[in-house]
Amino acid sequence: MNIVVLGAQFGDEGKGKIVDLMTPNFSLVARYQGGHNAGHTVYVNGKKFVLHLIPSGILHEGVKCVIGNGVVVDPQALFKEIEELAQLGIEVGDRLLISDKAHLILPYHRELDVLSEARRGERKIGTTSRGIGPAYEDKIGRRGIRVCDLVDTQALADEVRENVSARNRIIKDSTLDWQPVYDQLLAFGVRMRRWTGDVSLVLDQARQAGQRILIEGAQGAMLDIDHGTYPYVTSSNATIGGACTGLGIPPKAIHGVLGVAKAYLTRVGEGPFPTELDGEMGNRLRETGMEYGASTGRPRRCGWYDAVAVRYAVRVNGIDSIALTKLDVLDGIETIEICTGYKIGDRTVTEFPSDLNTAGTLTPIYESWPGWTTPTKGARDYAQLPAEAQRYIRRLEEVSGVPVGLISTGSDRLETIIRSGSVVADWLPRKN
Repeated sequence: MNIVVLGAQFGDEGKGKIVDLMTPNFSLVARYQGGHNAGHTVYVNGKKFVLHLIPSGILHEGVKCVIGNGVVVDPQALFKEIEELAQLGIEVGDRLLISDKAHLILPYHRELDVLSEARRGERKIGTTSRGIGPAYEDKIGRRGIRVCDLVDTQALADEVRENVSARNRIIKDSTLDWQPVYDQLLAFGVRMRRWTGDVSLVLDQARQAGQRILIEGAQGAMLDIDHGTYPYVTSSNATIGGACTGLGIPPKAIHGVLGVAKAYLTRVGEGPFPTELDGEMGNRLRETGMEYGASTGRPRRCGWYDAVAVRYAVRVNGIDSIALTKLDVLDGIETIEICTGYKIGDRTVTEFPSDLNTAGTLTPIYESWPGWTTPTKGARDYAQLPAEAQRYIRRLEEVSGVPVGLISTGSDRLETIIRSGSVVADWLPRKN
């Protein structure tokens, strides 16, 4: 059985913890899109691990971790992450496989990213400025450099020379020399060689052998390049289709989809956010939930749960169940709001608009639900949750259109409820 774990909101939903929790039930964990702009934070026995490129399953011995062709790889960031894991006692060894078709992020991609944001002025996207977008632009423009291209030295030299020349024309007063970039790429190729191969083939062989694959997405459905709040989106397909194209697997290889959603909502960077909270409540959610980006440290914008957005993510991705995270952050809040629709002008909208940016004056339609005073922090059984929290979860299920099969009540791996009788419990026969 192969399961996809993906974000059902604007990213930062807690996918890293969920993947880490589920990993003991799988032989391989495969990442299918994004770059080191992702930040998956996992706490194990009080120790903090922050992963950007390597799947969260790396924390478990004997599990193979795969980076698919849909991911853009910054070699320097990759090597740094491997070294940081080693310092924390996690040896990657031969448990990592990188697709030889994955595209590389080069130094000039980061510079182009910064330049692009500066040129947009007030219409900036709010990217991490790590070169992700420009690397994907080169990929689509058919001028990108892949891992496998590091083998053919003459063809690589021609490609680097041409790309650097084009970059120098774009960036004013730039005199970047192509030779050091080329030499660096050759060194990267030698160092990466032990970890590269045909990901599609390896995953197919694993499937044929009956091995279980856990598929990990980055960012979230509302940041998908096609289905998100364009243009304030990431540069890849974070939704379910990206799992197939980003790993070279057929749709029939996927047996279930787990969408991860916070019990409230956050967003990093620019773009529409109908339920965003300014003032005291927004600050409370941010500080209690430690809502600061794992990759950038930027404070996240915070707001109430948006059922319209989650319901859209459920439809687009075929989500079978929700993993609800950070329920404990809502402990002690007297009244909790759930957005069930939008008021746009004189219209009531209950489906997510194609373009929130031009939808006109939008007002969220809220339902008010009583909060709870009994802490949910650390609860490991659904019956331990206060009645008000259980009612809140039931209402989220109703308005989102999908059952909640897993509930996170804290940052540690063990602070989790897997609901008996849920599809998630069926997916995880091994005790975690």
